[in-house]
Amino acid sequence: MERQIEFRLIDEADMPPIVITIGDDLEPKVILNSHHKIWMGWKRKMIGGVAKSLYDKIDELLDAYLSDQHAFHVMDTEYGEDV
Repeated sequence: MERQIEFRLIDEADMPPIVITIGDDLEPKVILNSHHKIWMGWKRKMIGGVAKSLYDKIDELLDAYLSDQHAFHVMDTEYGEDV
């Protein structure tokens, strides 16, 4: 079953062009702000290429978190705490 990402379109001057947030179903929700449509159209190819870079940064963040958790686990084990 393929998960669908929810997209919303708004027109708000005080909001950024693109927001990724958590939807009601705890899945990603992308909000596109049409107030910035000229800029988004101008930078569309760069914006489209964000997916790979974003994935890499999230992967890097997760690797750092898991490395920290492993170090904490090792410290707990060394000090005799049952984990």
